[in-house]
Amino acid sequence: MSPAQVPWQLETATWPRRAGALLVDWLAAVLVVIAVTGLDGYLDDRASGFYVMAVYWLQASLFTALAGGSFGQLATRLRVVRQAPDGTLTSLPVLPSLLRHALVLLVIPPLVFRPDGRGLHDLATRSGAVTLAALRAGTGR
Repeated sequence: MSPAQVPWQLETATWPRRAGALLVDWLAAVLVVIAVTGLDGYLDDRASGFYVMAVYWLQASLFTALAGGSFGQLATRLRVVRQAPDGTLTSLPVLPSLLRHALVLLVIPPLVFRPDGRGLHDLATRSGAVTLAALRAGTGR
């Protein structure tokens, strides 16, 4: 059975909860850029938006690979898990995490999703954002 044919095991997080996590991540990235460039530098530099995107991408990717979710996802009690072809759930490695969050930055992939709630960014990396409670219930931990 191919990975695409293995049914997703856990209920994915709701869209409002995911949007809240993204908002927390984005605000944190803005604050990091302001801390580095200063408020005037942030407001005057046309590239500030790109700096924020780069900080978001790195933070979200590394936190997801190392801790199971971005800063915002951890704060809102969400986790990103990957489903192996045999159906077991694992954490997302660094390269798929970098790809997943690059696709989030493109905006469209998260908006095109399956009935199980996983967007194209999740399908590309065989992952899904789930609540911590659903993960604990599904894995027994």
